[in-house]
Amino acid sequence: MTLPLVLFVMASAAYGQDYKLYKVYIYNFTKYIQWPTDKQSGDFIIGVVGKSAMLEELQSIAASRTVGSQKIVIKEFSNATDVDNCHVVFIPSNKSNLLGELSTKFGNKPVLIITEKTGLGKQGSNINFVLIDGKLKYELNKEAIEKTGLKVSTELTKLAIMING
Repeated sequence: MTLPLVLFVMASAAYGQDYKLYKVYIYNFTKYIQWPTDKQSGDFIIGVVGKSAMLEELQSIAASRTVGSQKIVIKEFSNATDVDNCHVVFIPSNKSNLLGELSTKFGNKPVLIITEKTGLGKQGSNINFVLIDGKLKYELNKEAIEKTGLKVSTELTKLAIMING
């Protein structure tokens, strides 16, 4: 099944905040984003800021999947200062106040920042989950992603709500 079809089917079934669905989206994002060569070896690290049910969901994916040839490692960080050496950082809504600090910290480094609170896409998140008419969708902030140097597949952008901010 192609990414667009998988994401459409999943989005159609989404109601409310569903981390089981988020984890599949995040894993699929890793397949359609290209990290620089120096980030394509060693462990593929996904960080979660704060206590979140997302941590357990991502750990279930990490137990059985890889990103290319890289083993997925999930790390929990209690605050923005501790977040380091990640490919992806997930900021749950209860820690959304840390987006600015993390965006500044990573600047133009190849780190994909994913959030889940309305308005954060325009505030600098690279990808922000939103619920529209009971369906899970995602905003992709083209400007913010371009700053990171990550290359995003057109298949991923076709399904995104494209925003600038």
